[in-house]
Amino acid sequence: MKNRLALSLLLNTASELKTMNFYSQPIPAFSFLLISKCRVYFLGQQAIRKKLFSVDVRNFVSTMSASSNGVANGAGGTCKIDLKDPELLKTSCFIGGKFVPAAKEDGQGWFDVFNPATGELVAKVADGGRITTQQAIETAKSAFDSWKKLTALERSTILKKWFDLIIQNADDLGKIMTTEQGKPLPEAVGEVKYGASFVEFFAEEAKRLYGDIIPAGSQTRALVIPQPVGVCGLVTPWNFPCAMLTRKAAPALAAGCTVVCKPSEMTPLSALALCELAVRAGVPAGVLNVVTGFHAQPIGEELTTNPVVRKISFTGSTAVGKKLMMQSSSTVKKVSLELGGLAPFIIMEDANLDAAVSGLIACKFRNNGQTCICANRVYVQSSIYDKFAEKVVEKVKTLRVGNGMEAGVNLGPLINEKAVEKVDRHVKDAVSKGAKVLVGGSPHSLGGLFYQPTVMTHMIDSMVMSCEETFGPVIGLFKFDSEEEVLKRANNTNYGLASYLYTSNLARAWRMAESLESGMVGLNEPMISTATVPFGGVKESGIGREGSKYGIAEYVNLKYVLMGGIVPSS
Repeated sequence: MKNRLALSLLLNTASELKTMNFYSQPIPAFSFLLISKCRVYFLGQQAIRKKLFSVDVRNFVSTMSASSNGVANGAGGTCKIDLKDPELLKTSCFIGGKFVPAAKEDGQGWFDVFNPATGELVAKVADGGRITTQQAIETAKSAFDSWKKLTALERSTILKKWFDLIIQNADDLGKIMTTEQGKPLPEAVGEVKYGASFVEFFAEEAKRLYGDIIPAGSQTRALVIPQPVGVCGLVTPWNFPCAMLTRKAAPALAAGCTVVCKPSEMTPLSALALCELAVRAGVPAGVLNVVTGFHAQPIGEELTTNPVVRKISFTGSTAVGKKLMMQSSSTVKKVSLELGGLAPFIIMEDANLDAAVSGLIACKFRNNGQTCICANRVYVQSSIYDKFAEKVVEKVKTLRVGNGMEAGVNLGPLINEKAVEKVDRHVKDAVSKGAKVLVGGSPHSLGGLFYQPTVMTHMIDSMVMSCEETFGPVIGLFKFDSEEEVLKRANNTNYGLASYLYTSNLARAWRMAESLESGMVGLNEPMISTATVPFGGVKESGIGREGSKYGIAEYVNLKYVLMGGIVPSS
C-alpha cells in the first residue's frame, strides 16, 4: 500500500491526498502532507511529531509484497516493546498449537499494527482470510472429540495453569496492550488481571456444570445432560483485547468446546500473547485457535456460515452483530451478542454527590470513554444540576492526557482517526444546538489521536449524543425534573446494555432499577462487571450473557434422555 500511495502522489494534488491513509489502516497522529521529490512527510498537528517515509518509485515492482495490502513480508516494527519475555510478542496466526503464516490461498500477506499514541509501526501481523479460517475450523473440529472427553477436573487443571501464567506475565501483557491499544499501562495491567479472573472462575465452573433428573413416570427416569456445543467462533473487539477473549474462550474451553477466535485487526498482539501462554499451560493443539486478518468480512463469513461451527460469540457494534446473526441463521447456530450501548447515568437530588461524581469519572473515562457500558447520557436532577456540574469540571481538570506508557497518564489516545472525528462531531453538534463547553471541547494540543476530556452542559435530547454512542472522553449533562420524566427519557432508545443510578432512597432505588430497560444496572456503583456476574443487554444491545454460571450455559446444549424399563421389584 505504501508503494501504491507513492505512485498516487505523482498523479494527485496534495489537497486531494489530504484524506487518504498511508497504509491499509489509518496512520494516527498525522494530519497533512507535504510532497517533495517523491518523499512523503507526515506532520503532526502543530508540528509536534514528524515522520519521514522515503519512496523510491524505481523500485516499485521489486519491493511489492505478495500480500493484498502491499506490506512487506515480516514481523518487525519500529516501535519496540521492553518485555521481560520477548517470546510473548507473536505475529502469526495460531492454529493447531503452532504459530503459522496465513494460508497460501489467502496471499500469505502481512498487515501493519500501529501504536495509536505515536503512530509508530509495532509489528506486521499475518493477514489471514477465508482459507486460513477454514483450516483453523478443521483443526478445532479434530481437537474437539478428545478435548470434550477429558474430565472436568482435567480441563480445569489446564485452565488454572493458564490463569497462573497470565497473572505471572501481567506486566508484559499490559505493555503489549498499551502499545497496540493506547490505554494507560496501569489500566492495561488491570485489564489483564480482570481477563485472567474469567479463566480462573470458569476453571472452577467446569466442575459445576450439572445435569438434572426430572420426575417422570413410575417406570421411567428423565435425565438432562449438558453437552458442549462443539466448535465455537469468537469475534473480539479492540477496546478490551485481553478480557474479551478470555471472557469468551474460558467458558467455552471449560465446557469442552474448541474455539476459533478472530481478534480485532487493530489489537491482535494481545490475543496472540495469550495463545503463547496457553501452549505453556498445556492447552492441547487445536483447542484454542486464533486467525488474525486485516479484512474481517471473509473471516466472519466463514465462521458464521461454516456448518462445523455451532456457536458464534461476538462483541462489537450492533450493525455488525445483526449481520453476523443473519449469516449464522443459515446454519442455525447458537449466537450470543454483546453489542452497542447508550448508557444513562442518573443522579437524583438525594444522591451522595461526591460519590456520584467519582462514579461518573470512573465510568466515563475508563479506557478514554471507549467502552460499551460507559455513561453516554448523564441525567442530573434540576435542583443539583449546577453544583454537580462544578464538581465534575473540577475533577476532569485533573485528568492527564498522554502516551499510556508514561507515568501519571489517565487518558491515552483514541483508537484511530475515525474515532477522533466521531467524538469531535458529537461535540460540535451539541454546541451548534446550544450546549455550553465547560472544559475541553476539541482535539488535544498533543495532536494525533488525542482528545481533550470534555464536559458540556445545556444538553437536549435532539443532540446526537442522546441517541448515538460517543465512544470518547466527553460528558454531556442533561437536566431533568422528576423520576417519571427521567425514566421515560432513559428508556427512549433501542439500546439497553447498562444503566446507572445514584440515589439514597431505598424505595426509589428498587423502583427505578426495575424500571430501567437494560440488562445491567449499577446502583450507586460504576464498575459493574466481574467474572461472577452475568454481563449482557436487552433490546438491540444483544442477547445472551457472559460471565457467571450463566455464561458457561451459552456453550452447552441440553440433552434429554428418558430411561424406561424401570420395573418395580416383585
